[in-house]
Amino acid sequence: MRKRFLGGILFLALVVPPFINSVAAHCEIPCGIYEDEMRFDIIEEHIATIEKSMHMIMELSESAEKNYNQLVRWVINKEEHASYIQEIVSQYFLTQRVKIADADDDAYQKYVRQVMLLHQMLVYAMKTKQSVDLTAVAQLRALLQEFEKIYLDHKHEKH
Repeated sequence: MRKRFLGGILFLALVVPPFINSVAAHCEIPCGIYEDEMRFDIIEEHIATIEKSMHMIMELSESAEKNYNQLVRWVINKEEHASYIQEIVSQYFLTQRVKIADADDDAYQKYVRQVMLLHQMLVYAMKTKQSVDLTAVAQLRALLQEFEKIYLDHKHEKH
């Protein structure tokens, strides 16, 4: 009985997380249901979580008696939230929302700037995985704010 219970728990632990991740991602069919503002809020929440994780990692690292279990948990948390940002930036904005513009189109400069900002966000999300350097968090937050202004055209129009 106990083996069956433990086997069930192990099964859920292995099967449910990938299922949850795949359900949470926005589809690639042209459904027309987009919540751009919500994505910006979610990314900001991930940035705040990364920042909190970095502070906790530094605090736990400075402690005389190291709690390695908690330290590892905060590192994993920081890296997961950076990956979530990378997923939203690449899968939602780059793949589905930022529209390709022809080089001789007036919208081309806006397109180039959006792609540059999104690429920089991907890089700075990666940098938050590599260290506890809070300047990477500040840069990521500034890039998000700049991208949001350009993306929403200062008018908060539906995209």
